[in-house]
Amino acid sequence: MSSSTGRPAPTPDEGGDHAPLGRRLVAIVVDWVACLLITHGLIGRVVELSPEAFSFAPLALLFLLNLAGVTLGGATFGHRLLGLRVVPMAGEWVTPLRAAVRAALLCLAIPAMIVISDDGRGLHDRAAGTKIVRASR
Repeated sequence: MSSSTGRPAPTPDEGGDHAPLGRRLVAIVVDWVACLLITHGLIGRVVELSPEAFSFAPLALLFLLNLAGVTLGGATFGHRLLGLRVVPMAGEWVTPLRAAVRAALLCLAIPAMIVISDDGRGLHDRAAGTKIVRASR
């Protein structure tokens, strides 16, 4: 598919086709619900945790799943279900450090909710040098 200038349309890696806010929100809700189900259903029955530690278990799992999913596959479970992926602004893949920064800020919630430009990137994506795009089919 080409643009009106006769050049090929930009690929997601080149900055095209950014993910809509609704899909991104549903993806994080899917990831959060999965983390709650895992921690309360599996971890809660297998491991004895103090109430204080247990309250942070879903958040810790969200961090770990984001770190692993984005680093290894470019997407979390929720991203994959919604046809999204996380791509770096520069480079070929999202490094573990970028994924860790992104995941940590996502777990704080507020940076992910602050969007300051038209491209829809939250502060967590800006700090990590990443963006969420629609996955190419």
